[in-house]
Amino acid sequence: MPAQREPGSAAEWMALARGHLVQARAPKLEGAFWEFNCFHAQQAAELALKAVHQHFQFLFRRTHNLEDLCDRLEQEGTDVPNEVREAVALNLYAYATRYPREAEAITEQDRDEAVRLAETVIRWAEALIGVRIC
Repeated sequence: MPAQREPGSAAEWMALARGHLVQARAPKLEGAFWEFNCFHAQQAAELALKAVHQHFQFLFRRTHNLEDLCDRLEQEGTDVPNEVREAVALNLYAYATRYPREAEAITEQDRDEAVRLAETVIRWAEALIGVRIC
């Protein structure tokens, strides 16, 4: 899909990112999997990166790939720090956690790391665009 303009303000995108972060931090409900929390952590980071795109009016593709979103920001001249780029590890949770698989189950520690990575992206995005969503 080609890059395009997306609706919504940077603040609206950040609000969505924060909402997914709340879900990522939530305790695991009985019968649920840590994968669900990790999925929300990935979504939080993704939406925060897209908020930066919106703020600067950069076009972006509809993608879940955090590396693509970081690369696009850098192509447009926005420096993406290494600690934000570390969140690319969350890409696993955008796809693999939606389907049964043969790998080990995701643990609470994996969730904690996913939340840490998402929080890093959100703090960076909020500081960059001057938006703080409670």
